[in-house]
Amino acid sequence: MALKIRLARAGSKKRPYYHVVIADVRSPRDGRFIEQVGSWNPMLPKDGERVKLNEERIKHWLANGAVPTDRVLRFLDEAGIAKRPERSNPNKAQPGKKAQERLDAAKQAEEEAKEAAAAAEAEAAAAAEAPAEEAAAEAPAEEAAAEAPAEEAPAEDDKKEEAAS
Repeated sequence: MALKIRLARAGSKKRPYYHVVIADVRSPRDGRFIEQVGSWNPMLPKDGERVKLNEERIKHWLANGAVPTDRVLRFLDEAGIAKRPERSNPNKAQPGKKAQERLDAAKQAEEEAKEAAAAAEAEAAAAAEAPAEEAAAEAPAEEAAAEAPAEEAPAEDDKKEEAAS
């Protein structure tokens, strides 16, 4: 028979209280158990006496092959009865998939903004280096190009109105 040293919940709603029990692995959490060997009251302050264990009986059951659950093993490690190996989960501190996608998008947008700023600075530097005569000659050509599409737009609106009629 496989045995576990585990917690069985007691207490009312929103007021948990747990018994540390020796139970068959097939029995339900709050169901049949072999022996109660301690208790845990998580509602008490951490510096208080939250965990009470019957160390003698726990050692007996560990010698007979009972396996503690992770939470109970933490309690046993605190009491010096059993050793809990340290765990390492380097991925736990990393953000989730969606958050990583948002960070990548933000980095990409930042890089594009830097490139645009660098290009604008390069254009400003090139414009400052160019002789004043060439800059004056370029300005009217740019103004004419900017006005041309604006003049064509009303003509297109007139065509649409005629087609609708």
